[in-house]
Amino acid sequence: MNILELSLLSLCTAQTLKIFTKYPFDITRILGSGGMPSSHSSFVSTLATLIGLKYGFTSDLFAVVSVFSLIIIYDAGGVRRAVGEQANLLNHLLKHLDPLQLKHGFDKELIKKDLKELVGHTPFEVLAGSLLGVSIALLYHSL
Repeated sequence: MNILELSLLSLCTAQTLKIFTKYPFDITRILGSGGMPSSHSSFVSTLATLIGLKYGFTSDLFAVVSVFSLIIIYDAGGVRRAVGEQANLLNHLLKHLDPLQLKHGFDKELIKKDLKELVGHTPFEVLAGSLLGVSIALLYHSL
């Protein structure tokens, strides 16, 4: 298995685990974003670890992969999480907007469906995804 294939396996493993980390189990979580563990973090952690093991942890390639991995991990736990929190607030506000719609001529077409709230990760979900990714890389490397 090459580095990309193993990294994708890590991503798929994290997505599959999402089914079982919330009760009742929900098979649709396998395709969703957000949740436990972070598949983004798992994917890039596997990639970075395998690059480090193959080319050295002082190589330029490892440095490049690590920088982009940290950006992705930060985005998963920071920016995307904030977007989900904002969507939650907007959904709540829009549910209470109905009485005002008629008075102010609000365009009901703008709020046909709720905004997606589960797009980011908690710090624990990011950590769990990262640990899963590193574990998969180390397990493969040891075999």
